[in-house]
Amino acid sequence: MRSIACSPCNPFAGLALDRCSEQREDPAWLAAAWPQARVLCVDFEGQALLLDERLLSWPAQRFGAALPERASLLGIEGGTGTAWFALPAEVGEDVALPDGAAWHGLREGASVLSAFESGLFAYAKAVLLWQTRARFCGACGSATELRRAGHSARCLAEGCRLETFPRLDAAIIVLVEHEGRCLLGRQAGWPELRYSTLAGFVEPGESLEDTLRREVREEAGVSVDSCRYHSSQPWPFPASLMLGFTATASDPAIALGDELEDAGWYSRAELRAAVAERRLKLPPAISISRRLIEDWLAQDSEPPAAP
Repeated sequence: MRSIACSPCNPFAGLALDRCSEQREDPAWLAAAWPQARVLCVDFEGQALLLDERLLSWPAQRFGAALPERASLLGIEGGTGTAWFALPAEVGEDVALPDGAAWHGLREGASVLSAFESGLFAYAKAVLLWQTRARFCGACGSATELRRAGHSARCLAEGCRLETFPRLDAAIIVLVEHEGRCLLGRQAGWPELRYSTLAGFVEPGESLEDTLRREVREEAGVSVDSCRYHSSQPWPFPASLMLGFTATASDPAIALGDELEDAGWYSRAELRAAVAERRLKLPPAISISRRLIEDWLAQDSEPPAAP
């Protein structure tokens, strides 16, 4: 695998935030940062409040003068020096909401939020979701306590004390090419006419390259003989890290597996025409899959496909 220069950041990536990992274990620093901090609340469904297409946050002191036990440090915003914390929405249920504020999921919110706000939302959502799944020890079943400003959970049982950390599910996503055409497929449950690049989770004992070859073969029956890293993207739906690649197929013959209902090869001209004529819909703009396709389309002189 050979690396290449990455193009501009994918959605949710490149967050301008110092995560302050060393300060997570400094109670004095956390207590001093809290009074001037901003707080983002995320509910159990992974939703945050938006108002006028902006992420609604609160001055920390609206939740008390002292640092709440369940507050999770996100970090310090670059440029402003603002400290950001996340809290489960139920902690602030008694906070009055301004008129027009409404709860929105990350997929919907990211389409209107700034790069910083969508990245912050994704980060807070991922951390708080993990916390809901780490309330009990995976080794002995005892209750846990949050530590490191919300970034670890330690078992309370004497003789165990296992400490766990937020987990990520690694997945590859790949645009496969063969003689000037790219491979796109669709799953039965997707929106009508939606086609995308192929993707799948990394299994134990696999390299990223092994996963890529296996997934493309399982889903489309296509053999890959080379691949190249493109870029990555946090994808907290619920807890993935998408690792994007481009790849070259050795044989274009398609044999569909169980996951796809259709797959096909498209030249750049064919793909542009299918999108323009509304015979095919590309993945949403927040997805690295869309970036992979648009970057591939941009490799000739014609303009990219319309949304």
